[in-house]
Amino acid sequence: MCIRDRYQRRVRGRKRKMAERLARIYGTEQDRVNCPFYAKMGACRHGDRCSRLHHKPSFSPTMLLQNMYQNPKAQGAEMLNIDEGLLQAHFEEFYEDVHQELSEFGLIEEMHTVDNIGDHMVGNVYVMFDDEEGCAKALTALNGRFYAGRPIMAEFSPVTDFHEARCRQYDEAVCNRGGHCNFMHIKPLSRALRKKLNCNRSGGKADEDEGRGRGGGRSRSPRRDSFRGQDRDRRDDRGRDSRRDRDDDRGRDSRRDRDRDDRDSRRDRDSRRDRDERRDRDEGRDRRDEPPRDERPRDDGPPPPGPPPGGEPPPPRY
Repeated sequence: MCIRDRYQRRVRGRKRKMAERLARIYGTEQDRVNCPFYAKMGACRHGDRCSRLHHKPSFSPTMLLQNMYQNPKAQGAEMLNIDEGLLQAHFEEFYEDVHQELSEFGLIEEMHTVDNIGDHMVGNVYVMFDDEEGCAKALTALNGRFYAGRPIMAEFSPVTDFHEARCRQYDEAVCNRGGHCNFMHIKPLSRALRKKLNCNRSGGKADEDEGRGRGGGRSRSPRRDSFRGQDRDRRDDRGRDSRRDRDDDRGRDSRRDRDRDDRDSRRDRDSRRDRDERRDRDEGRDRRDEPPRDERPRDDGPPPPGPPPGGEPPPPRY
């Protein structure tokens, strides 16, 4: 291989690594070229003055209707202390009107209206269709139309995952940024509105079981159904494996307990045998050390008097 071929291979490898790194960090804080907020929410507070790039898609299943909902909170409703029930009725009337109009162009998978009052997000409506064709037809039909005396500004949006774009603290009612938060404050739908539109909590088409039941949940699509089926199979396999592992552990523990009991019983039996053997050995030693009964000295009384020391024995007496 010549030097030129090695150089070209090295250059191709560097380009491939650079492309993989850019694809991995796209839309994150590490991306110094593309705006992460626009990639997540389709809107940026800096607008055209942002130092990072805003890539507007030319084809997408999600459509953004900019400033379409006239939020009373942005017009001073909180200062006027307007009843929350009236505000919710105003929003539901708007939502029902837009949802019924856009459902004629295709199956709506999700439709959200944000409650933010920032200039770049106030009144934004996000509509995600089941496919790109329905979104394109709706976008073409809405261009040049008016709603409530205001022109409709519709465009494709890069947002496809609202779970990453929504503010979780707002869902838990603990967001301290209020309406100026940079993440989506999605307005909830009442149960009566969901039942009337036959939709779920995300604004998508509800299933028959969900309509008869709670009337909420995520929208259904064949792709999502396949993912749910795979997740269900994976959970079943995981549960089966966990039960098998639990049974194996239980059997292993029972065998371990039986083995421990057997070892303890053998240890006790061996200790008793050793104790008996030592006792028998000690008794045998004591028996060997004791002299025989016939060889023991007899006690027949005091010995007879002998001759005095150093003299002859006295003569016998008659």
